[in-house]
Amino acid sequence: MSAVDEKFREPTPDEIAEHKVYAEMGVSDGEYDLICDFMGRRPNYVEIGVFSVMWSEHCSYKNSRPILAKFPIDGPRVLVGPGEGAGVVDIGDGQAVVFKIESHNHPSAIEPFQGAATGVGGILRDIFSMGARPIGLLNSLRFGPIHRPEDRHNRYLFERVVEGIAGYGNCIGVPTVGGEIVFDESYNGNPLVNVMCVGLIDHDDIQKGVADGVGNPVFYVGPATGRDGIHGATFASEELTEESEAKRPAVQVGDPFKEKLVMEACLELIESGIVVGIQDMGAAGLTCSSAEMASKAGNGMELHLDRVPQRAAGMTPYEMMLSESQERMLFVVKPEHAEQAQAIFEKWDLPCVDVGSVTDDGRLRLMHHGEEVGDLPVRAIVDECPIYERAIEEPAYFREVQAADALSDPELKGEEALTGALETLLSAPTIASKRWVFEQFDYMVRTNTIQAPGGDAAVIAVTDSDKALAMTVDGNSRHVYLDPYEGGKAAVAEAARNLVCTGAEPLAVTDNLNYGNPEKPEVYWQLHRSATGMAEACEVLSTPVIGGNVSLYNEHTEGAIYPTPVIGMVGLIEHQKEMTRSGFVEAGDQVILVGETKPELGGSSLRAEVFGKRDGAPPKVDLEVESKMQQALLAAIRKGLVQSAHDCSDGGLAVAIAESAIAGGQGATLSATTELRGDHFLFSESASRVVISAKEEQVEELLAIFEDAGVMTQVLGAVGGDKLEMKVNGAAALNSQIEVLKDRWEGAIPSIMSRDH
Repeated sequence: MSAVDEKFREPTPDEIAEHKVYAEMGVSDGEYDLICDFMGRRPNYVEIGVFSVMWSEHCSYKNSRPILAKFPIDGPRVLVGPGEGAGVVDIGDGQAVVFKIESHNHPSAIEPFQGAATGVGGILRDIFSMGARPIGLLNSLRFGPIHRPEDRHNRYLFERVVEGIAGYGNCIGVPTVGGEIVFDESYNGNPLVNVMCVGLIDHDDIQKGVADGVGNPVFYVGPATGRDGIHGATFASEELTEESEAKRPAVQVGDPFKEKLVMEACLELIESGIVVGIQDMGAAGLTCSSAEMASKAGNGMELHLDRVPQRAAGMTPYEMMLSESQERMLFVVKPEHAEQAQAIFEKWDLPCVDVGSVTDDGRLRLMHHGEEVGDLPVRAIVDECPIYERAIEEPAYFREVQAADALSDPELKGEEALTGALETLLSAPTIASKRWVFEQFDYMVRTNTIQAPGGDAAVIAVTDSDKALAMTVDGNSRHVYLDPYEGGKAAVAEAARNLVCTGAEPLAVTDNLNYGNPEKPEVYWQLHRSATGMAEACEVLSTPVIGGNVSLYNEHTEGAIYPTPVIGMVGLIEHQKEMTRSGFVEAGDQVILVGETKPELGGSSLRAEVFGKRDGAPPKVDLEVESKMQQALLAAIRKGLVQSAHDCSDGGLAVAIAESAIAGGQGATLSATTELRGDHFLFSESASRVVISAKEEQVEELLAIFEDAGVMTQVLGAVGGDKLEMKVNGAAALNSQIEVLKDRWEGAIPSIMSRDH
C-alpha cells in the first residue's frame, strides 16, 4: 500500500474502537457502546459516520426532546404537526399554510455568505417537499455590535449574511418580506442566522416523507453530490472554537438557479399525483432522508451508492452518505410511474436517478459496486438515540440581575433630555430602520406582497382569494436572559400582538431555540425555563407549535450567547380590506394608547443605550390580559374602527409613537397623564400595549370595545402637522420635527456600514 493510500485509508472497526475515532465525530463512549449493541458488532467507518450524524443534536434533538414535549402541538386548524418537513395549518376553503423556521448559525459564523444562502435554500426545500408553493421568506439575525471602529468583523458578517440571503432568495424568485435584526455583545463570534419560509398548499396536495410500498424504487433528484457539507450536522452540534475555521469545508455551497429548477420540477411531480413519499436532503444529506423516510413507513431501504451522481472523482460511500451538497431531493414512486417521474425531471434538465428500493426488513443497506458497505437497523438510527435530561442549575447571575434596581437611573427631565433619549434610541442599530437590509431583498416578486418589510408584520395576499397571510419573527433575547420564563412568554405574546396589529388572527408557531451548551446546567436551566414560559403563552393564546428547530452549542470565547428563542408566527386575515398598517393615516385621527404602562425598565432599550446597563427584572406578561387585549383589538379592526396599529416593544411608548409618525409621514400633538415619572412612562417596555389611531367620530365606539374587555385605554391626542409634540402630566416631554426623527432612524445603519467602504 502506498503512503498516499495509507494516509486516506478508512480505519477498520477495531481501529475505530481502539483509537476512539468515533469521538472525533461527536459520539460518546456510552453512545458507541449502545451502537455496538444495536449492531451486534463493531460498526465500520461508514456505519459509525451514519450513526454520528443521525445521533447528533441537530438531527436527533437528544438534549432538547424533554423540553420540546412541553409545547402544545394540536389545534382545530393543525393538519400536520411536528415530525415532518414543515407544519401545515388550515386556512379554509380547502387551502392551508405551510411554514417552518431553521437555523444556519455555525456555517454563517465561518462562511457568512454561503452559510446564510444555503440556510435559505434548505428551508425552501422543507416547504416545497411538503407539496407547497413557497410564497415568502423571513429572517431573524443576531450579530455582535457594529457601531464601533473595532467592530469591523461584525460589520463584515452582517454585510455578507445579508448578501447571502439576498443572493439566494432573489434568484429563486421567493420574496423576502420580513424579519428582525439584533446587535449585542452576546453574539460576538457566534452570529445567529434563522430563516423562516411560508408556503401555500391545497389540502389534497400535502406530502409526507415516507418510503412506503415494498419494492418501490427510490429516486435521487438534483445536482451531483460533492464533498461540501460533510459532517455539517455534527459541526452544528458542537461549540465554535478557534479550530472551527479549519472546518470551513463543512459549509455547503448553494446554487439558487438549480434550486429553482428542482422546486418547479418537484411541484410538477407532486401535482401529477404519483408521489408516494418525498423529502429533501438537508442536514446529514442522503443519510437523513433515506433513514427517516424508511422509519416513518416502518420499512427498510437499499441504496446503491455507485449510482449516486458525483461531482468529485473517487468519492467514498462515507462521503456520499454524509455530504450535505445542496438542492437535492429523494422521492419514492411506484414502478409503473418511474418513467413518468423521470420524464418530468428530464424536461427540467435535472438528473433523476434510480438509486435504490424500499425493503421490508427494517434495514438501511448500502451497496457500492456490488459490495455491501453498510447494514444498519433503521429504527436504531432514527428513533433509538439516547435522550438526555440534563442537570438544571439556576445561574449565579440571575439573582444579581433580578435584584438590580431598574428605576434608579438618573431622571431624564425636560423636553431636551427626553427628546434626546428618543433620538438616541431611534439611532440604535437594533431599533433603527432596517431599510439598508430589506432594500437588498426582492420583496415584491410574484406581486402578492401587500405589506412590505418595516411594519409590525409582513402580509401576503392569498391568490384567487380575498384572504391574506400575515407573518412575523420575534424574540427579545435580553429579556429572556434576564428572566427566561417571563422572556419566553413575552416572545410568543409579542409575535401574536404584531400579527393582530395587522388585522390577522394568529394561527400557530414555529420556533427556533438558539442556546449555548446544554451540558452546562446553567444553560439547560435557561432552555427549560424559557420553554415553560413559551408553552404557557402558546396555550393561552391558542397558537400551537407545529414545528421548528433547535440550535444548541452556540458559544464563543466569552461564553454562551443570550438564550434566544425566536418565534415565527403566521396569522390569517379573512378580508384584505381589514389589513391594518402601523403608520398614522389622516390628520385629525385620534391617537390612543391601549394597555397599562407600568414602571418596568429592567432590560429596557433605554437602560442599555442611554445608561449602558443590561440588568433588572424585565416586564412581566399577564397572558390573560394579553389575550383580552388582542381579541378586543382584532374585533375593533374587523369592525373598521382602527386606522393604524403599532405594538409597543423595544424603546416603549415613545419609540412606538415616533415609528408610527415616521411611517405615516405626519406628526402628532399628544398629552398624557400618568402616576409614573415622565421618562418611565415614555420608555417603559410593559407588555400588552399598542398605539392605535382612529377617526374622531368612531373613538367612542372603539373605546367601548376595550372597556367591555376590561382593557385600559388613554386618548393621547391627534395626528397632524410635521412635528411630534408630547406633554406628560402637563410638562413638555417630546418635541421634534418628524424629518429629524426619520433621519436618525433611517440613517443609522447606512452611516455605520459606509465606514469600511
